[in-house]
Amino acid sequence: MIPFSRSIYRNTPNIVSILGVLPLAALLFDDGFSYFVALVLFNNVMDDLDGILARELSLSSEFGARLDNVCDAVAHILIVMVVVAHYGGVVVAFGALAVIAIFVRVVDRLGPDPASGTGTPTNELMRHLLLIVILQDVFEVDVAVFLAGALVLNSASMLVPFSMPHLVRARTRSVAAIVGVNIALAVAWGAPTAAPFIAAVFFGTYLYSFVVGGVRRTREHA
Repeated sequence: MIPFSRSIYRNTPNIVSILGVLPLAALLFDDGFSYFVALVLFNNVMDDLDGILARELSLSSEFGARLDNVCDAVAHILIVMVVVAHYGGVVVAFGALAVIAIFVRVVDRLGPDPASGTGTPTNELMRHLLLIVILQDVFEVDVAVFLAGALVLNSASMLVPFSMPHLVRARTRSVAAIVGVNIALAVAWGAPTAAPFIAAVFFGTYLYSFVVGGVRRTREHA
């Protein structure tokens, strides 16, 4: 029998994956949206941390990868549904589209022969929603149209059959770079004057990567 402490160590990334999801239940409370930014930031940090731990401690496993996908699906679908419930209107229809896209992408990655290297990860949408909500507080404007745009664009980019290698997250492979991305998101929240510039980097690289990937794909099949 494997000692309890050894079992805990071997499953550290899996425990982190689960712990990254559980606090999101607070979003379902009556005043849950007031914790939205903090909880999405926490989930993003934990989602990155489980991958770092799996790689750095040589604890990667097929089970861990599948569990991470399931945790992402639960967390990200919940976050989209909370955004939809809070903003309503035009956001609802595109939120439903995003939920379907997340579900399809996750199910595909749980299959026996999952596709890799195509589309955007579901947490790319989470970062976009996070930044839009932060920018709403900065500029005090109605962001429903921007949320709808982010939802529909990410719904498409999650499922495209080409890679998008110029994303901020795709370029941050080292532990230091991943930590830097999360610090940048925290700074966007804590320093309103910096938020527009940080958001511009994330949105700009996303749109650039989407266009470049699409053009390359079109040329290859022309």
